Amino acid sequence: MVETEVAGERVVLLPERALFRPATGELLVADAHWGKAATFRAAGIAVPGGTTAEGLTRLDAALERTAAQEIVFLGDLFHARQGKSAAVLAEVRGWRARHPALRLKLVRGNHDRGAGDPPPDLGFRVADPPLATAPFVYAHHPEPDARGYVLAGHVHPAAVLRGPARTKERLPCFHFGAAVGILPAFGAFTGAATVAPLPGDRVFVVAGDEVLRAG
Repeated sequence: MVETEVAGERVVLLPERALFRPATGELLVADAHWGKAATFRAAGIAVPGGTTAEGLTRLDAALERTAAQEIVFLGDLFHARQGKSAAVLAEVRGWRARHPALRLKLVRGNHDRGAGDPPPDLGFRVADPPLATAPFVYAHHPEPDARGYVLAGHVHPAAVLRGPARTKERLPCFHFGAAVGILPAFGAFTGAATVAPLPGDRVFVVAGDEVLRAG
């Protein structure tokens, strides 16, 4: 993990593709897309399962690493209404039962409009974006906000690292611009968009169990 400063506050970037705010005890996660594989299978497309369970395992690792008291999901918690299958909800409820005191918050994203809010028994507080919590504004779409520095998701950012002999690798990344920071997609079964940093932007890639400064 890497410690850095954003909008004057110290934050920690985790290889689990999450951001931790030590000042508030919040763990920020974008684009979990729970149930995406189940959504594809419901449409008759054969894709492997286990993506939600893998994501919950990474959440456990991030919680153990940080002792976070709250998880804030920056939109797109469930991929679609069809993805809220009995099997997916059973996995999520089992995880929730292991963390009864953990606070959970969802800042709605575009997929949440179609998927609907989490079931009430999961104990989420749900809010429409943007949500100001100084010095930050929590959002799903990475658009500037006059009230503070925006932390968002939506675009599933990735950076291309180039090596010798014309080798290159595309890795999920954190991208911090002048007014907006974009978190990598937390979900394992998602696409990605290659970032085009402007001068002064900072990019940190997630390479296995490490977070590395790339720009």
